[in-house]
Amino acid sequence: MKFAHLAPLAAVACAAALLSAPAAARDTKYMLPLAGVLEMPEAKEKLDGSVQFFLSGAKTPKVLETKDSDVSNKKTNGVGKSDEEACRWAALSALIAFQDKAKSLGANAVVDMVSYYKKDTNANPTEYECHAGAVVVGVTLKGTYARVAN
Repeated sequence: MKFAHLAPLAAVACAAALLSAPAAARDTKYMLPLAGVLEMPEAKEKLDGSVQFFLSGAKTPKVLETKDSDVSNKKTNGVGKSDEEACRWAALSALIAFQDKAKSLGANAVVDMVSYYKKDTNANPTEYECHAGAVVVGVTLKGTYARVAN
């Protein structure tokens, strides 16, 4: 046979193709309490209390005025942290971004907050959704800036 000497080469090529196929990336979903983020010592330092946060379905003070809606998509490096710890860090980053924009708009709250992973809405009155990969952990929240009664 003329091509018999190519058989070992074909076997190596097939093995290389199988080994180079993309592995399924880890994407572990967590539903975690927002209260756990707000209780972090870092949250007490970074969130100054001028803006309140209310998940959709949670008891909310009377809304006096609504402003823009927005999405905060934050990621953090999960290396050396538990998934839950990294989720809290990513959620805190999202809340800090909301706080900064709310203050610039004259709002004192972000209301009707929902998880918005890959534009899929997940409303929960006490928990937010977080996704942990092998290295990166992310939280995406969507909410409406508002002025609420004190």
